[in-house]
Amino acid sequence: MKKAVPNPNANRSILFVTYLMAGLFVCMMGYFGYFLQSRSENVINNSYNSRLDRFADRIVRGELLSSDGRVLARTEEGEDGQERRVYTYGSLFAHVIGYSDHGKTGLEALANFYLLSSHMNLAEQTINELSGVKNKGDHVITTLNIELQETAAAALGDRRGAVLAMEPDTGKILALVSNPGYDPNTLAQDWDRLISEENKEAQLLNRGTQGLYPPGSTFKILTMLEYVREHPADWQEFTFDCDGAYETGEYTISCFHGNAHGHQNITQAFANSCNGAFAALGQELDLKEMNALAKQLLFNGDLPLALAYSKSSFTMNEGADTWEILQTSIGQGNTQMTPIHNAMITAAIANGGVLMKPYLIERVESAVGEEIKRFLPESAGSLMTAEEAEVMAGLMRQVVTEGTGSAVRTDAYTAAGKTGSAEFETGKETHAWFTGFAPAENPKIVVTVVVEESGSGGQVAGPVARSVLDAYFAGAGGD
Repeated sequence: MKKAVPNPNANRSILFVTYLMAGLFVCMMGYFGYFLQSRSENVINNSYNSRLDRFADRIVRGELLSSDGRVLARTEEGEDGQERRVYTYGSLFAHVIGYSDHGKTGLEALANFYLLSSHMNLAEQTINELSGVKNKGDHVITTLNIELQETAAAALGDRRGAVLAMEPDTGKILALVSNPGYDPNTLAQDWDRLISEENKEAQLLNRGTQGLYPPGSTFKILTMLEYVREHPADWQEFTFDCDGAYETGEYTISCFHGNAHGHQNITQAFANSCNGAFAALGQELDLKEMNALAKQLLFNGDLPLALAYSKSSFTMNEGADTWEILQTSIGQGNTQMTPIHNAMITAAIANGGVLMKPYLIERVESAVGEEIKRFLPESAGSLMTAEEAEVMAGLMRQVVTEGTGSAVRTDAYTAAGKTGSAEFETGKETHAWFTGFAPAENPKIVVTVVVEESGSGGQVAGPVARSVLDAYFAGAGGD
């Protein structure tokens, strides 16, 4: 009988399959570890995940606290045994904290997983489980500053709009006010009225992150930056003679209220927000490069923000006609922008070109104060070079010292900024914008303001920003 000879090809096939299976197993285990470390909380926190409902059956929802530890939201049990979410400051933090009835929004959604997790003593948890008592959920300490929030809300008053304050070097959101608001304590009773078609106030809309507005002259930051990029050696040589209106062909662009600025160099044109100068300047730009800059500065794309937001839009492309170029160059036309996006661009300028991801959660603690998790600043990348940021910061400083931003000029600190008065509908007053930072030489805070249908950015939005900056440097900043 012939002895069987091993087939070397069969052995190689067996080895290949063995190594393949081992490799797949290693990859699977690696992904499993990555999922547990990086993705599991996002999946668990998804609003479609019914597992969270089971968490709420055995855990009392934790507290949301301000940066200094004051309670913003807590859960109380009524005499009927029913749990009720209580918002200590009523409507003041309504949009940023959100609500937990009728779905979840704001921080109530963002921190849902942490609020419905419990890190109490294991023995105590076990006893509570056996006795049918709910365990206390973890507390979430936010980056929100109560004094700045109160100041921003008071300065905005009963006008529609939004105010944001954030740290440019960390991304911490210190204040986020949207008006008109609502009282989350009475949301259940007010719900039908708030969502009715007859209600035109849109109180549930977070205007700070979801409100879309023409940016007006604050967009001249982008127009100016593109001009600097295209003329790195001679951008300062641009001059313009302003008589209150710029005419080209059949089109006319007027300065705000027809103001004639006279002879302007480029620094003066930016400081005085001269529409004529920037309409003329915009016609010199490479539209393909301008579109690329808008994309780089996060128009038409995602923002590095966990809160619900609207995407800002920039629609001018190569081949745009003269009127679109003129309008877009001064922040009008089809361009739309959210206040948080405007604040991010301003923060990047203040931070040497680097945008830090805005965030609202400082840390998570157990119900007895033991730190469970801390969130650290994270870069979202560079929006511009350090040299470009320095140029823009210098120009924005001139807006305050010599131009339309005089409302934030003070001896107490240095500030830089850009005003805007955005037209949006014929016959209606303009939206008022201000975005800026202070101190100008070492920025610690960015403030962005939009006040709907209120007129001049310098005269209306500027004083609102000044109030927040004054409060910050008077000690509300916590330093």
